[in-house]
Amino acid sequence: MKFRPLHDRVVVRRIEGEEKTKGGIIIPDTVKEKPQEGEVLAVGAGARDESGRINPLDVKAGDRVLFGKWSGTEVKIDGQDLLIMKESDIMGVVAL
Repeated sequence: MKFRPLHDRVVVRRIEGEEKTKGGIIIPDTVKEKPQEGEVLAVGAGARDESGRINPLDVKAGDRVLFGKWSGTEVKIDGQDLLIMKESDIMGVVAL
């Protein structure tokens, strides 16, 4: 990727949800909810505190994370639909 986020921002790609219910009914795109889980693609250097030191981020590229439904800004980079959000918008890292 040719994009590097600044400060405490993170680039996330949404992980698409299931297209069928457990009963086998196919869910059309128009009624699917946006997934709230994604993969971190890139992270910034970190936020500065009052003394000017950089605090590194807790997430790293490759982490699977959960975030709020309306978190981040949707952008298109290299033909991919991605989200740019602050680390504080991320609720947690999903352990696999």
